[in-house]
Amino acid sequence: MVAAMTAQEKKGFSRPTDEEIKSRLSEKQYQVTQNEGTERPFDNEYWNEKRQGIYVDVVTGEPLFSSNHKYDSGTGWPSFYQPINQGVLQEDTDYKLGYARTELKSAIGHSHLGHAFEDGPLPTGVRYCINSAALRFIPKEDLEREGYADFLSMFD
Repeated sequence: MVAAMTAQEKKGFSRPTDEEIKSRLSEKQYQVTQNEGTERPFDNEYWNEKRQGIYVDVVTGEPLFSSNHKYDSGTGWPSFYQPINQGVLQEDTDYKLGYARTELKSAIGHSHLGHAFEDGPLPTGVRYCINSAALRFIPKEDLEREGYADFLSMFD
């Protein structure tokens, strides 16, 4: 995990100050990423996004997921069966609903993203259920302009 984080950090991804985070994010984005909130299902920006591209941490810009790994889980939240690279997610145990769940946070920004469940499709069997408010989608055609040209080869 350290090697992946170091590579990400070398690309300029770092956690802004709390003041910067609060000023940059919408109220919903702040509530989700900093206070472990959850959006309503089917009432969020990316649950039905179909274009090719990548999803980055709304706080740091750290690449987290690819549309190549996104699928319709029927839950109303963006769902993926794997992250874009190993080491971009941190897992914690969350007991907020009275039972253990796997909470997902971004490795660099420590942003609350959502939860992982063991009911996903092959090849991993994991469903990464993510809040749209924790993400920023960058369409394939904008990757180079936005500084993510390294990810273009995913879509060849």
